[in-house]
Amino acid sequence: MSKNMIRFISNLCLVLGFLSIVGAIFMWSIKRGDGSAEALAHAERWGIFVGLWVPSFFALSTRFDRYADKMQ
Repeated sequence: MSKNMIRFISNLCLVLGFLSIVGAIFMWSIKRGDGSAEALAHAERWGIFVGLWVPSFFALSTRFDRYADKMQ
């Protein structure tokens, strides 16, 4: 893989991390439904599930960026 491709993947992971933040908020707000306790709990679980992707994408972005720096 070329250095440019690895940088692209790093930037893509960074963007996906920020989109996951937006996605978690969106999933939480859209899934609330009728406001019942069950719907609110379901929305909260979905928001947390999508929100857990954020640190993974950020870590991958950092890792790919450091790998690209080490390449010649």
